[in-house]
Amino acid sequence: MSPLKYWTTFVCAVFIAIGAASGEDVKNVFGEVGGRVSFRPASLNPPVSSIIWKHRNSIGVVVKATEWDEDGFNTPNQRFKGITRLNKETGEITITDLTVEHSGLYTIDINSKEQGQKFNLEVLAALPKPEIKIDKIEINPNAVYLMCEYSEMIIWKNSAGETLKGSPQSPKGELLKVEKQGNPEVFYTCTLKNAVRESTSDPVYERDLFEESGSWWIVLIVLFLILIALLIVFVVLYKFWPQFQKIVDSNLKGKPCIGAILDCLDGNKKNEDKPCEERTAKSTEEALLNEGGKESLNSQDIKM
Repeated sequence: MSPLKYWTTFVCAVFIAIGAASGEDVKNVFGEVGGRVSFRPASLNPPVSSIIWKHRNSIGVVVKATEWDEDGFNTPNQRFKGITRLNKETGEITITDLTVEHSGLYTIDINSKEQGQKFNLEVLAALPKPEIKIDKIEINPNAVYLMCEYSEMIIWKNSAGETLKGSPQSPKGELLKVEKQGNPEVFYTCTLKNAVRESTSDPVYERDLFEESGSWWIVLIVLFLILIALLIVFVVLYKFWPQFQKIVDSNLKGKPCIGAILDCLDGNKKNEDKPCEERTAKSTEEALLNEGGKESLNSQDIKM
């Protein structure tokens, strides 16, 4: 809180104490920078010939905020021009586009007589949307610190709606320690609150706070399922699409092992009565003999 705000609060408290001692009715009103406020007297008894709202700031300077009489409406002070409206029927004053300088004590004169009812306005800084910062604990991977930095009241809540207790953080804000619950959908929020309104952060989920162990198993399972799916697609295409079968046979039929597997898929009549394992071994043996024959021919060529 800035020194100016401390001073304003002190002066307003003095005004309230003086008003209470004198039997005056002082009502506290809160506004937000950029917002609007309205207040009016409890009653307005006709006939009414003039209404004047006055503003007393933190150092005791009094100015006219707005007024109405038989000559019409007038806003003599530049601080209130263009943002102040007065309802002559009810005496209500409305101030928009508030700034901190509009804080202070407001009084109303009706027919040139000051009324007992007064309004103490405090304009607060606008609340930003808070952002939760994450600080991981190296010695404990199952716990983290959540940080929410602001000078106003801070409220921590979890996804169950429970209010959690944080600890003060220097120079401002609060720190909340959370531990892993084993549910990735659990989340936490930070809410700032003042006398005017509340502002809540986006939720932070447990799945974003802790590394999930065993996730690599999921990747392996997915890859395995993809491989099985590709094999099924290959077999279906090979069995029912002759053009695809012809292309595969021309490129892979003579290869050891793979050729035998293709023979199994073909269901060649000459191999129907032999187990697939035996045909695989035979294909491998034939391939090796072919390779040996080629080497013999090469040796004869060299001798010649």
